[in-house]
Amino acid sequence: MADSATAVADAPCAVVFDLGGVLIDWNPRYLYRRLIADEATMERFLAEVVSPAWNREMDRGRPFAELAAELVGRYPDHAALIAAYRTDWLEMLGEAYHDTVEVLAELRANEIRLLALTNWSAETFVLARPRYPFLSWFEDVLVSGEVGLIKPDPAIFRLLVDRHGLEASRTVFVDDAIANVEAAAGLGFRAIRFTAAPALRRELAAMGVLHP
Repeated sequence: MADSATAVADAPCAVVFDLGGVLIDWNPRYLYRRLIADEATMERFLAEVVSPAWNREMDRGRPFAELAAELVGRYPDHAALIAAYRTDWLEMLGEAYHDTVEVLAELRANEIRLLALTNWSAETFVLARPRYPFLSWFEDVLVSGEVGLIKPDPAIFRLLVDRHGLEASRTVFVDDAIANVEAAAGLGFRAIRFTAAPALRRELAAMGVLHP
């Protein structure tokens, strides 16, 4: 009985979710397959022009107009394709990952505190938010582009803790990026690398926040 009581006392009281790759399917290929017919050419454009590193600067809070102007200066022949990254951005959004949303719904039913911590441009997050009603289930969504900090910088995790009075050792952090998971674990969070909803469900059940 003592072990059971200890387990309940130590059970997490909050779960923090990443969004892209965990709850929301986002992929620039959904847009650029329409705009660039050749697959290899498209992949090269996504790797070298509107690259993940370039997109991270928007996630960090830099405005699209500023970043696009720099990029067009280097790649003037791609000006229209670069502009489409913003004008047609909604085409990059896919469906919600419904099996993960079901896990989220169960946590909500169990009255676990729910928060989100996402690397996302402030300019585009406002466009995405109405598309996914479950985002309203979160007590807060901390958006990197709004605060000028980005995972895996420990500062954004500390901001989340301070803003919401969290105890890291009793907070689960779920993300699909290993660097973010390692950063959270290093700060004392119960960090889970997301691979699939069934595995997430098992890990949360083992922690005592979901029924097995």
